[in-house]
Amino acid sequence: MRYNLAFVSAHPQRRVLLCLAAAELLAMSLWFTGTAVLPQLARQWHAGLDVTSWLTIAVQLGFVAGALVIAVFNLSDVFAPTRVFAACSVAAGAANAAFAAVAGRHVAAAIALRFLTGAFLAGVYPTGMKLVAGWFRQGRGLALGVLIGALTVGSALPHGVRALGELDWRAVVLSSSALALVAAALVAFGVHEGPYATSNPPFRFTQIGETFRNRRLRLANLGYLGHMWELYSMWGWIAVLLAAAGTSYPRSLVELGAFCAIAIGAVGCVWAGRASDGRAGEPYEGHAHLCRRARVTIAAMAVSGACCLLAAAVFQHFLLLVAVALVWGIAVVADSAQFSAIISEVSNWSYVGTALTTQVALGFLLTTISLRITAALAASSGWRWAAASLALGPALGILAMRRLMALSAATQQEEALVGAAASPSAELES
Repeated sequence: MRYNLAFVSAHPQRRVLLCLAAAELLAMSLWFTGTAVLPQLARQWHAGLDVTSWLTIAVQLGFVAGALVIAVFNLSDVFAPTRVFAACSVAAGAANAAFAAVAGRHVAAAIALRFLTGAFLAGVYPTGMKLVAGWFRQGRGLALGVLIGALTVGSALPHGVRALGELDWRAVVLSSSALALVAAALVAFGVHEGPYATSNPPFRFTQIGETFRNRRLRLANLGYLGHMWELYSMWGWIAVLLAAAGTSYPRSLVELGAFCAIAIGAVGCVWAGRASDGRAGEPYEGHAHLCRRARVTIAAMAVSGACCLLAAAVFQHFLLLVAVALVWGIAVVADSAQFSAIISEVSNWSYVGTALTTQVALGFLLTTISLRITAALAASSGWRWAAASLALGPALGILAMRRLMALSAATQQEEALVGAAASPSAELES
């Protein structure tokens, strides 16, 4: 059967998805504003990457803190998710605008405000995913892929603004704050909860141990951690990597390359959503869907891991490096939404919210380490070796997902044998 999007003919679904995707795109432009203006701030602060890298790391730490606060206090259940999204988008934009006001003079305050921006964005990204899930049952993987694709383009926007020319860094930062306000208005006035919306159970710290006790959940989280080790280091440092390789090229071209390398990830997100959902109208079969999603993550990590090594190999050839970066950008984020789907399928259904929160917290905490290690390695050995080192994450992620597939296949076989033994025909034969 030809794959048609379920929301093409469902006008309310299509309208809400487009509205949410536009809002995520605009609001998530706040994520890398600090990274996009690193060169100007580094000159203004007379500081190197050891200091300026904290502008990126602080956002990751803030996101983890914000996600935990929202989960512990069930804010997206106590308040309407649309209000949480809109309020957090406004607050994140305000924190970002304050960053523009003080970053030129106060390094510590600038880093603290980037932390707050990340904390408020925790009410934007996960809440948007919850709203989409409330509107889609069939085709949910593709719908989430569209949302993550929009988020990807939004993350690239600050580099796109910088590609327009040598703008004042404050103008780049403030433009993202303005876009966040538009995002808040889109959701506040254009979105409401869908027919499949459900309340999440209370966050339970005691359920975090399930991450390590449940073997399938443990393997899924290990795969996700391998993916996250690479993803945000690639996104965070791609402009710096290209600048180091293309010293003879204008900065606007470097920023354009960085924008395209991140934004093109939207293509991978949509592909992964379609591939993981299977054919339209196909009945849901747990093990089959799980294995399909796992294969998608393995394919994406195999390509992105190879691109880490290729980026190192062609580092001296700027245009070739940009070509590799475009393929890298497609693959590096393609599997993001599918890892969340896998976690929701292998965890205790009563505590999916806790499982997803734990996944996000572990993943973004790891990115603070990988971002720092990548920057340190670049400072000591150069960006070529820093890029190559990122292949370690997807390599370990592939191993974990292959084991998950094998475990799922074995479980499916055992269930089939038990079912056959319990069938009436089996009893007659005996």
